[in-house]
Amino acid sequence: MSSGRKFSYDLKYDAEKEEYIYESFSEIFKDQYNNEKEVCWLKKDTVSEVYECIDESVQTMISVVSKNNLLCYVVDTSKFEHINEMKQILVGFAEKIDIINMNNIPMQHTIELMKNKNQLQQKVVEFIKNADLYMDNFEYVDMDKIQLKTGEGDEKPDEKVLDIPENIMDQIRLVSTYKGVHVPSMMFDSTGTKKIAAIASYVIEALEQGRILVVDELDSSIHFKLTRAIVAMFNNELNTSAQMIFTVHDINLMDCKRMFRKEQIWFVHKDEEGVYVYSLADFTAQQGVRDTTDVMEKYRKGALGALPDPELINSLLSIKGDVKGDDADAK
Repeated sequence: MSSGRKFSYDLKYDAEKEEYIYESFSEIFKDQYNNEKEVCWLKKDTVSEVYECIDESVQTMISVVSKNNLLCYVVDTSKFEHINEMKQILVGFAEKIDIINMNNIPMQHTIELMKNKNQLQQKVVEFIKNADLYMDNFEYVDMDKIQLKTGEGDEKPDEKVLDIPENIMDQIRLVSTYKGVHVPSMMFDSTGTKKIAAIASYVIEALEQGRILVVDELDSSIHFKLTRAIVAMFNNELNTSAQMIFTVHDINLMDCKRMFRKEQIWFVHKDEEGVYVYSLADFTAQQGVRDTTDVMEKYRKGALGALPDPELINSLLSIKGDVKGDDADAK
């Protein structure tokens, strides 16, 4: 969606050839009967040798331009009305995306927001405090409030003691308060609290500015109630522009009765043939999956696929077998 208009963009990349073998961009309209209709702006299919463009002067050059980049980066788009608008839409969309891994979230993003005393900073602080019931406050303090042990008596400290990289100093200045006691967050807070502090800025910024937050392993080291609460912030009628796309292993989130619609839940299934991604919406009422169905129970029974079947008992038997063999040899 861009300025109230709906677009569709698809691409295929051949990793072996290092080429973009397919690229398609369309605008989607709805007619008076609410039926969707696509108007093709660009189609580049190097496999089937199909080339189309709404800017006719571009169409003749599509087949000869470089395949190792997207079209809007290999032609001077400023000379072509629709292709130029397409590039602006795609770049604008990409600039709204933040991608984070819960096992390696950069704290610097939260630090930068904490440096400025404004409404956004206050919302980040409230988010962190609400996530940790025992925390009184979370703040970014001035250096004169940080006590550094520099030596005994009047001994002058080595100047190198203060020669600390700026990003490390920034982290030292993050302070949590518990029952009136101030402690350096990075040293005393739990892994879960630090992850909440790191992701807080991304969540608040996404909701405030209508950004797209992509999170890998959202449930890593975070209590399941916090995970549900974060999801609920996005999956709420008050949120009209922000989006979160995330992966989890916690099936407690697989709740169609209170949290999600069927089309919002996707599965990743792996077997010897490959990896498959499909939606819960692909399962019909005739197949026993309705909006009121206990999806978690269906998944546990293997009715929805994407269920690992680890044969760890074989590892145990192998270990026990080796132990018995060693004992037999010793005797």
